[in-house]
Amino acid sequence: MTIVVTTPTGHVGSRVVRLLLQAGVRPRVLVRDPGRLDEGTRARADVRRGDLTDAAFVRDAVAGARTVFWVDPTPHTARDPVGTSLETASPLVEAARAGDVERVALLSSIGAEKRHGVGHIDALAGIETALDATGTDVLHLRCAYFFTNLLLDLEGLSRGVLTTAFGPDRPMPWVDPRDVADVVAVRLLNDTWRGRVVQAVHGPQDLTFNQVALILTEALGRTVRLEPVGEDALRDSLRAAGLSAAAVEGIVGMSAGSRDLVPEQPRDLLTTTPTRLGEWARAELRPLLEARP
Repeated sequence: MTIVVTTPTGHVGSRVVRLLLQAGVRPRVLVRDPGRLDEGTRARADVRRGDLTDAAFVRDAVAGARTVFWVDPTPHTARDPVGTSLETASPLVEAARAGDVERVALLSSIGAEKRHGVGHIDALAGIETALDATGTDVLHLRCAYFFTNLLLDLEGLSRGVLTTAFGPDRPMPWVDPRDVADVVAVRLLNDTWRGRVVQAVHGPQDLTFNQVALILTEALGRTVRLEPVGEDALRDSLRAAGLSAAAVEGIVGMSAGSRDLVPEQPRDLLTTTPTRLGEWARAELRPLLEARP
């Protein structure tokens, strides 16, 4: 059983690799800088050094794999985020179409079911569609909003401010990436699924950003005030930071396009994971904020 893992140093990929190793599997990991892997992982995994934007590297590295776990590495700030995401995934799609890969598990997102109008998430919808057309077995893991997105504004949180362009009173699923990795790992180890499978990973509960601010206030031991930002103000700040028009709309579209979103899959036994935001914030976020000068 050859399992390929992309972005093996990320929040999800690093835990997936560890779980596969603990299960007795030697994963093939695709990584730009092997030095970012710990020594134990480097010794136990089949490490392939290269860049996921290098089509020749990807095509060669995934050849002959039973299953590929694909995580799009494209940053939201890329000049053309949707186009870059689709181009980066194209060698994987070609490999699946040619039969060089038997199964693909895609880290997708809630919102991809809309297919259009959700900013950079539209790229994941496009990758889903392209993989579906190959005829290979595909698993689309549509994940909720990651707890770790809060790490992108440690400066603001250190000042007690939580900024968002999402509607402050609209509930949305939130999830710990470690729980996502648990679902990914067991799906990769399960050799029986066939055809096209969609599984949402909703986390333990839907939360509004107002609720998130209250949870963080308790978990961090400091008052956290929500500061909503309008779409026009967000556009202005992103443009001022030098982002391209496509990148700006890719970021703004993720919140704007989620306003009327109803996830395709309901919350149930299969889509609900255990870790609550307060638990994660106390263990992961609070130490980072307390260590800041």
